Amino acid sequence: MQVLESPPPGRPALVLNADYRPLSYYPLSLWPWQEVVKAVFLDRVDVISTYDTVIRSPNFEMALPSVVSLKHFVAQDRPPAFTRFNLFLRDAFSCQYCGSGEDLTFDHIVPRSRGGRTTWENIVTACARCNLQKGGRTPREADMFPRHKPQRPNMYELQERGRRFPPNHLHHSWLDYLYWDIELEA
Repeated sequence: MQVLESPPPGRPALVLNADYRPLSYYPLSLWPWQEVVKAVFLDRVDVISTYDTVIRSPNFEMALPSVVSLKHFVAQDRPPAFTRFNLFLRDAFSCQYCGSGEDLTFDHIVPRSRGGRTTWENIVTACARCNLQKGGRTPREADMFPRHKPQRPNMYELQERGRRFPPNHLHHSWLDYLYWDIELEA
C-alpha cells in the first residue's frame, strides 16, 4: 500500500455517500475527474477535498476535487448481483476447499449434472485443481467440503469483505474516509 502525495494517475476522486462513507470499498468508489466536474456543475455532490491541480476554461477556474460526497443518500440495501467478481469477493478470493488464491474458478456444490442450480447457495470459489478433483461429484462423494457454507451475502457483507483488499495506492486526502489498517510507505 502506497500513500501518494501527488494525484494518482487520471486524477480520480473518491466518492462518498451522503453519510461520508465510500459507496464501495472493492472496487473503491472512484470517479474520473471529468465525471466529478460534471457532478459539481449539476450540484449533485459537495466537494470535500481538492488536489493542487487547477482546471481552467476561458471564464472559469476550479481546483480539481479529490474527495466528493453525494448530496442525496444512496441506499446500499439492494441485494448484490450474482457475478463472478461478487462470488470471489464473498469467498475472500480463496478456494473454499484448499484456501489457495491461484487460478480461481467456481464450483457447483450440487453438480449441474445432478440438478444443481447456479445460485449463491450452491456455488463456491474453487481453484482449478480442486474443481477438477471434485469433478461432477457431491462434496460427500469427493470427501471435499467447503470451508464456509455458501449463502447469499448482502451489500453490507460484501462491502465489509472489500475492506480487506485495499488498492495499491491511495491519495493522502482519501485516508480520513477509508478504514483500512494502512502502513504508510515513505
